[in-house]
Amino acid sequence: MNLESAIDLAFAPAAEAVSAGRIPAAVLGVVTADGRGAVRWTGNATLVPSAVPVGRETVFDLASLTKVIFTTTEILRLVEERRIGLDDPIARAIPDLRQYDVAGAVERKLTFRQCLAHWTHLPAVEPIYTYGGDPERLKAFVLQRAWTAGPPVYSDINFILLGIAIERLRGHGLRQRKLPAGLSFTPAPEACAATEACTWRGRVMRGEVHDENAFALGGTAGHAGLFGTIDGVLGFAFDLFAGRALRPESVAAIRTRVHANRTVGWEIAHEQWSGGTRCSAETIGHTGFTGTGLWIDFVRGYAWSLLTNRVHPSRHVDSGIVALRREVGDRLAGAMTG
Repeated sequence: MNLESAIDLAFAPAAEAVSAGRIPAAVLGVVTADGRGAVRWTGNATLVPSAVPVGRETVFDLASLTKVIFTTTEILRLVEERRIGLDDPIARAIPDLRQYDVAGAVERKLTFRQCLAHWTHLPAVEPIYTYGGDPERLKAFVLQRAWTAGPPVYSDINFILLGIAIERLRGHGLRQRKLPAGLSFTPAPEACAATEACTWRGRVMRGEVHDENAFALGGTAGHAGLFGTIDGVLGFAFDLFAGRALRPESVAAIRTRVHANRTVGWEIAHEQWSGGTRCSAETIGHTGFTGTGLWIDFVRGYAWSLLTNRVHPSRHVDSGIVALRREVGDRLAGAMTG
């Protein structure tokens, strides 16, 4: 089956989800390792306060895709530059981490690899935004808090620390980092798909990061804050295929299982994961809370991204996004390999 027919088949359940009102909009894109691509879209970038149609150039809040497209890539580039090693303690970049307990604080012993692979004692999330409105004070809170020990979980705190480490090593804020075309930390609001009508901020989020903690930390953090178009996301995936985004040893790191279902930064194919059941075993992927996702099948040489604004105007609905992602992935895998 050719690429155009494959994406039509895969896009059908997303179009049906929009038609049924489960999600406002969907944009699906596919890119192959040899540079072929296709994109489909339908629905509305905003419903509230008025309907605005989605398009190929619509910018989405990528949410936790920030973790893999930006933060993981930045850390691996610092490794390539020999500024750090993956198994160095993160305190090498943040010497004031838990500075009042230098000898005993377990946080000072956490490595970059452990944080990237979510193999730490840190909690999944913490309502940092409720502790104040000064971004630098909130970063200090993150650095000095004695986090309660628990089993390893997928943790935003890991990536907030990694974002702070990048700022320290680069000598400037995350927003000053140069990004590829189609990706931005500061998009034009009118170009963006809306996310939630936020009760805390008292407005519909459009062009402002949906994640409360990233917003409170200055609008961008290691775990959230990146925005992008479908072509920006697919461009990143193609740059991985082409060897432009990272060197071969770094690509090997994001493809190699560290523990359970995690590589360095990414999730790797496993039963019941977001990418479906028909992709190759070496496929990596990641999702974002707002309704975004990116999956890269290195064995079969293609990547796909499904971008939705499923939290608009509220996260408190059953959008069916989990099942939708899997069905899209399975249909695409079947069509690309059939």
